[in-house]
Amino acid sequence: MENFEDLRIVDNFYQTSAFFPMPTVIVSTVSENGLTNFGSYSLCFPYYIAGKEYYAMLLECRNSSNTAQNILRNGKATLNFIPDDRKFFREAVRLGFPGETTEQKMKDCKFTLLESDLGKERPKIAAEAFQVFECTWDSSLENAYEDKAGQLEGYEPPYRNFNGITSKFGAHFILKIDRILMKEKYRNSIITGVKSSGFPRVPVDYGYRDSTNFWYTKFSRPYPEKIQAKEGDVNSVIYAAKRIDPEVTFTDDACACLTKIPRVFLKAALTQMVEIAKSENISVIDKDALTIINDKRRQEKKGK
Repeated sequence: MENFEDLRIVDNFYQTSAFFPMPTVIVSTVSENGLTNFGSYSLCFPYYIAGKEYYAMLLECRNSSNTAQNILRNGKATLNFIPDDRKFFREAVRLGFPGETTEQKMKDCKFTLLESDLGKERPKIAAEAFQVFECTWDSSLENAYEDKAGQLEGYEPPYRNFNGITSKFGAHFILKIDRILMKEKYRNSIITGVKSSGFPRVPVDYGYRDSTNFWYTKFSRPYPEKIQAKEGDVNSVIYAAKRIDPEVTFTDDACACLTKIPRVFLKAALTQMVEIAKSENISVIDKDALTIINDKRRQEKKGK
């Protein structure tokens, strides 16, 4: 193919056969003796994002790591998203080096540890993080609760497909998000409307790319690019609105205000509007009622 060349795919292909930008996350877990252990990870991504009874992250790691063994043992993990600071990234590289005990690794840790108020069995939190996900491993998926800690030289088959011990030296964990904590400045930015100045300084990690260095790129202020929204046909909105709930109706003028909602999200948006309308004793949603409903939605978002 013109302008492209084949590259052999090998183990750890995201590091050795590709340029793959990833987050830099400090995963805190609780060791067997009750100490909080910090481990650095980039293979940590959203997993369940909608349509389930809970939201979840996917964490991939060596099954012999302190992190994996601790999750197998007590099922708790906290994801600390660290800001772009050279000293913090240097510490993340140190914390990611395998083979040290929790006591050795945490002796001179550069991060400040905070107690979780969800309970003493929870890992401590990195105070310097800009956001934190406190999580519980869903070991019920694939009967992964059958996988036990203690095998540090590799696990024998059979292996799970996506949760628990997935290979001789690998593990995947589906982590249910119990709550998200965020520094006030960034939470306010999400609630009131994000501007470029309201983004946290986030490092982007390129993984372990050679025998000498980890590579990352420093934060650069993001810039907005307007969404080229395609307005739908008002008749399509009217058609959908009539089929949401017979007790609540939409006027044509109100439907005309909703044509910019993408078709794939239209039913969910209309359903939410009807639920709010019922709570406000509104049976006909016109343009004035839409204002009330949108104000209510904003208030609910601020309260979360």
